[in-house]
Amino acid sequence: MTEKITILHTNDIHSHFENWPRIRRFIISRRELLNQQKNSSVITVDLGDAVDRAHPLTEVTNGKANVELLNQIHYDAVTIGNNEGLTNSHEQLNELYTDANFDVVLANILDDKTKQIPHWAKPFKIVTTPEKTRVLILGLTAPYLLTYPILGWDPISPDAVIPRLLKQNKGQYDIAVLLSHLGHDVDRRLARKFPELDVIIGSHTHHLLVKGERINTSLLAAAEKWGHYIGEITIKVDKHHKILEDHAVVTKTETLPVDPKDDSEITEYQQHGEALLARNKLARIKTPMTTNLVGHSRLVDEGLHSIMEKAETQAGILNSGLFLRNLPTGIIDRNQLHQMLPHAMHVMRVTLDGYNLWRLIKEMERNHNFLIKFPQKGMGFRGKYFGELHYNGLRYDKDAGQLFFREELVSPIKTYQVAMPDHYLFIPFFPTIDIIGKNEILYDQNLRDVFGDYLAKHYPLNG
Repeated sequence: MTEKITILHTNDIHSHFENWPRIRRFIISRRELLNQQKNSSVITVDLGDAVDRAHPLTEVTNGKANVELLNQIHYDAVTIGNNEGLTNSHEQLNELYTDANFDVVLANILDDKTKQIPHWAKPFKIVTTPEKTRVLILGLTAPYLLTYPILGWDPISPDAVIPRLLKQNKGQYDIAVLLSHLGHDVDRRLARKFPELDVIIGSHTHHLLVKGERINTSLLAAAEKWGHYIGEITIKVDKHHKILEDHAVVTKTETLPVDPKDDSEITEYQQHGEALLARNKLARIKTPMTTNLVGHSRLVDEGLHSIMEKAETQAGILNSGLFLRNLPTGIIDRNQLHQMLPHAMHVMRVTLDGYNLWRLIKEMERNHNFLIKFPQKGMGFRGKYFGELHYNGLRYDKDAGQLFFREELVSPIKTYQVAMPDHYLFIPFFPTIDIIGKNEILYDQNLRDVFGDYLAKHYPLNG
């Protein structure tokens, strides 16, 4: 007698709710069909980054709306991605899964104060099928060593966690499945290092494995991003619960049938989120604030002042591509701010000596023209182009090769502080920041909230 175990998986939906109705219908109907088959059972999992604050409903509910949608499918296990872990405050993440009807499986993020797995997660889960096959489910997320500690979390390397979990569960499982929000290269390395991992379901790097990938004894599977695909893994085991064969496939979401009600459901998510955000009035401006990819931009000027105030510096650097919309005359609300600055980034205070500040500006000047139309994606950026770099408090004389700070020639032995988005630390164009900068990420607010507070202060509603 053989048993068939099917694992249905989603990942990196990033609040792309336009795909959700078809995903939900497919998984629920597919699971029902498979469960009706003899000696067949289904496990349903999500790999994280279901949340993305670029969507207004996610923003206004701090991701709780996404959990409500995940509840519709009744997942067996869900792990978190960096969007859940790093775009929520410590308190918001602690509350995110309060109403979840699924288990959050996560073993490599500890509460910095208690040094324990957070109360809303469990380090592993064992699912026992009707035929008594025991499936061990592990969940790991990308351990961002720089940013998680700022939020009060202690990230642990997968290499340190996996041996302990396997030892702890030795003899208590037949199949080991890793829900990985670590990236494809890490998954491949873990498959070589830990042959006990029978299946590694991958995410984070948005890679697609149409028919899976075999690394030694491990089957790797992945379903790209944004709900474009739904993954399905089939495992056949013998009467002793040993794997006879396994394979992975994906279903392209856009090929699934559309229900007439889908459009209205999707529109409702957008409109409801925007309406809730719009209730929060922030400021009143008497003339429009406009942006341009190249040349003078009032929004960039105001943005520079806002990040300098936040970081308490006398200089700032900002790129024009951050501002996706203009602000019209009149009352400005939180929805307009969200549409203009949907990015998942923060203000950073960078301290450099004069020589290395000069070197950083040289890097920026060298990349200046290239970056204007560079289609930057990821690392918190949610725009189209990086845009033109603008300075406040800094002036570079190209002809003389000299840098001025508040119109004084920069001294190589003095220390200077400059405000900029933390995004600059993670992109490859300005290595001086990473190599030599003393970088303080001000993680208590995201960039749009910093700008919103600035508008409220300088352009009050009753002004």
